[in-house]
Amino acid sequence: MAKKERLVVIGNGMAGARFIEELVARGGADRFDILVFGEEPHGNYNRILLSGVLAGSHRPEDIYINPLSWYGRNGVKLLSGVKAGWIDRVSKSVYAPGGIAESYDKLVIATGSTPFVPPLAGLYEEEGGFKTGVFVFRTIDDCAEIISYAGAAGKAAVIGGGLLGLEAARGLLERGLEVHVVHINGHLMDAQLDPQAGDMLRNTLEGQGVNIHLDRLTAAVRGNGQVTGLAFKDGGALDCDMVVVAAGIRPNIDLARQAGLHVQHGIVIKDDLSCRNSSDIYAIGECAQHRGRVYGLVAPLWEQARILADRLTGQDPDANYSGSRISTKLKVMGVELAVMGERDPSQDSDELVHYSEPGRGVYKKLIIRDGRLAGAILLGDGPAIPGVLQAFDRGDLLPENRSELLFPSIAASRPLNVADLPASTQICNCNGVSKGNIIEAVQQGQRSLQGVCQATRAGTGCGSCKSGVQAIVEQAMKTCCGDGPSPAVGSAPVLAGCVQSPSPY
Repeated sequence: MAKKERLVVIGNGMAGARFIEELVARGGADRFDILVFGEEPHGNYNRILLSGVLAGSHRPEDIYINPLSWYGRNGVKLLSGVKAGWIDRVSKSVYAPGGIAESYDKLVIATGSTPFVPPLAGLYEEEGGFKTGVFVFRTIDDCAEIISYAGAAGKAAVIGGGLLGLEAARGLLERGLEVHVVHINGHLMDAQLDPQAGDMLRNTLEGQGVNIHLDRLTAAVRGNGQVTGLAFKDGGALDCDMVVVAAGIRPNIDLARQAGLHVQHGIVIKDDLSCRNSSDIYAIGECAQHRGRVYGLVAPLWEQARILADRLTGQDPDANYSGSRISTKLKVMGVELAVMGERDPSQDSDELVHYSEPGRGVYKKLIIRDGRLAGAILLGDGPAIPGVLQAFDRGDLLPENRSELLFPSIAASRPLNVADLPASTQICNCNGVSKGNIIEAVQQGQRSLQGVCQATRAGTGCGSCKSGVQAIVEQAMKTCCGDGPSPAVGSAPVLAGCVQSPSPY
């Protein structure tokens, strides 16, 4: 047998751990000695579900994907709680404090991102740490600290009105706090939503009890040693007992920059996912920049992980990554939302179709180009989402009557046809489960929604995909069993883990 190569992975988060799973599934442990630097002292967990932990709908142990024991069982050495310190490209080694030195033949950097903390006066103590009562919301340890402190607090301020900030707000609201969201821009989730949708979301969240402060630039954290409030640049102030900073994320590229790799906003990679100036070093996930773009959603991260595993194991040595067509479906404090493609018309010939019903918090917007969907925003109307996502993912020609897409009840003769979806279609965004994964689970003996959820993790995140999962299970049963679904498919109880909770990723 040929001598194994040494593969080192820096990062055990959503991208790094998924790559290791994909590699092991392809027999990678027979081809490589695999070592992983994991900065956190845990196994791999689903960061998307941290909002559920904060809100109390999930226990911390419920969100682990691969516990520490998984690594040894699969031939992977995990250095848990060890942060890689520097890379020496000449000696092809990764070093860490404490005299740790690990050589590599191939290196994968999956360092993810770090919270962006704005330069606020009074944020830090003289010793350098956050003032008591100030937190970021990124890791499971952050979550535990917030929960502990919130137990004695009455009023919380969240800096940031993006997805992560709103999820932090939801969790604190569920724990009985008075919650204020402070956002620098004029409408919520401005990276995903247009102003009209953002305003409608604001009205819905205020109806749930969240206090929203827009166009407010936080200048300082008040309090002597402990948080007592925020001060704003316009002279205003807000009293509070604790502050959660959720003002965005930044690619974690410090290690790559130290190593002399080509970095811009992220680590610049080619279509084979190798770094531009080092063919034996690869980068995937939120730290990577491909064709000028950095992705912060899980679907592109997992697509990169799969392609790199195909290349390195030889399963598909010519596999390339050409970029991802972004669509995401999630829940924001219980409000269903789907965003895909372009947010606004950009060409003179673009067709704009929209529908707004403020009283119900429903907003639908389509950007149509050459008869196909170039982008869409759907807020507050779950039944319309699957058909629009299918049309976008497949690039279908749209019906001349656009209302058939916006109002599924009108298009009763055009239901979502799961049989037409390609196997690669991602059904569960939270856990990266494709239609093909679900069909495979049925073929391997799973005969119920519950069994498929357990086998694939589909539906165990925000839960919004369960109707699609069940439709695919029923289709697969007809194909592989030659008849309709068994009663177990239609009547299977919902898993305790298949709960409706939002996704902050």
